[in-house]
Amino acid sequence: MVRIAFILLCHKLPDAIIAQAELLAAGGDCVAIHFDRSAPAEDYARLQEALGDNPNITFAKKRVKGGWGEWSLVEGTLSALRAARETFPDATHFYFISGDCMPIKPRGHIVRYLENNPYDFVEHHDFLESDWIKTGLKEDRLIYRHYFNEREQKALFYRALNLQRALGLKRDIPSDLRIFIGSQWCVLRRETLDKILDFVAKRRDVIRFFRTTWIPDETFFQTLVMHLVPRAEVKSQTLTLLAFSDYGLPMVQYDDHYELLRTQSALFTRKVSPNARKLKAQLSDLFLSADDRIETADTAIPLYSYITKRGRIGRRFTGRFWERGGQIGRGHDVLVVVCKKWHVAKRFVDGVRQIDGPEALGYVFDEEGDALPALGGIESSKEKRGRHRRAFLKMLFEYHDTERLVICLDPANIDTLRDIQQDDCGLRVLEIRCTVDDAYMLGHAKRIGMIADVSDVTVASPLLMALHRQFKDESDALRDLNLTHFYSVDDRASLPINVENVARFLSVPPEQATTCLRDHRIFKE
Repeated sequence: MVRIAFILLCHKLPDAIIAQAELLAAGGDCVAIHFDRSAPAEDYARLQEALGDNPNITFAKKRVKGGWGEWSLVEGTLSALRAARETFPDATHFYFISGDCMPIKPRGHIVRYLENNPYDFVEHHDFLESDWIKTGLKEDRLIYRHYFNEREQKALFYRALNLQRALGLKRDIPSDLRIFIGSQWCVLRRETLDKILDFVAKRRDVIRFFRTTWIPDETFFQTLVMHLVPRAEVKSQTLTLLAFSDYGLPMVQYDDHYELLRTQSALFTRKVSPNARKLKAQLSDLFLSADDRIETADTAIPLYSYITKRGRIGRRFTGRFWERGGQIGRGHDVLVVVCKKWHVAKRFVDGVRQIDGPEALGYVFDEEGDALPALGGIESSKEKRGRHRRAFLKMLFEYHDTERLVICLDPANIDTLRDIQQDDCGLRVLEIRCTVDDAYMLGHAKRIGMIADVSDVTVASPLLMALHRQFKDESDALRDLNLTHFYSVDDRASLPINVENVARFLSVPPEQATTCLRDHRIFKE
């Protein structure tokens, strides 16, 4: 009869740990908790007060202060294992979990799985021959002694390592051990745990060796299990779902991951977000349920790999809130003023505001410092607005509670117009064409950093010719879009013609269009 002793390794969030331990104990299993000594004393007292009377829950007798990559993590695990073996003599399996782990299968399914698979589940790969370590130190983890924490004492860590290298202070690996590496989240049978604790008591040389290796929680149990247990009785896998990107970032689960998690073949998962209260409630109900309809697809790891390798392209879960309904949509009209001379377009926008026309903004996709309302962070940079153009515009429509919005756009930013053109919204474009002479073009070249402070136009003649050509190409590309509602005003055209185009663009009477053009003198240099 299987009875699991969960080895719960944690260091924070006592209320969450209480709920987690009570859930596991309620299923009929038991829990041994190691709560890191670096945590506040009141948090540990809170755990003891809430769980101390539960006969299915115990605490490690020796609490240690854990540090990432240090022996202390193994020492804390051993302390919890000893407490579990002593307190729960009928425990058949010892399942390592952390405070952010949750079951993703019913308790009955987990028990039957362990009954039908009489193995130790310890991921193990040959330390020296495998490519399990993707970045950082490899052999140096073992052959040199590490007394400092790489994350907290980086300078001392590498100074000590380089000194040992320079002095040739390599050490030997214990001759009878072949070092293996893998995930620390193991499941051990009781007979295996007995062998490990007996070995630890006798082989102080092995303990001394692992005390000064780097990241021993990835090698200690893996090596000892493979040393003490026949290979046929060890499965090189973890029963806890783990997924990491190429950069070593773990997959964190949130409230919308339930359907994905319950179909994985693993029995537990990490890391569940502390804020995923709905997901935790759903997984708790699943664990205590009698539902035997288990369907597995094992899609989480390849899906996470696919998403992280493609960046934001192809992301499936938990999109940023501004991407929900990231279309502008029917019933909204985007009025785009395209002009190379930004100050001219801004004068026109001032005129639109004066006649109480549509809500009018500046160069929101071209100008970094344009004043914008707080929209949850999407407004914070030009790059971010450019990645989510239509979603950003949709939020501007909602913020201003309007159906018509005027924005300015540099003609070089033709991709933004192409993007908006793909939406179901109404799109109107007004090109303001201004005469551009060599003096202006020279100033433009200086402003964008193409040339230094050159006052002689003839010196920069080839460059100016190229810029004039670029300006013309940008104007031609605008016309090549074949927009249904495209209008143009020109500083060389007559006022009546320009007024007519502005009136049609804004859908306002000619008198108001005249105010925009003449009263605000948009072509004044």
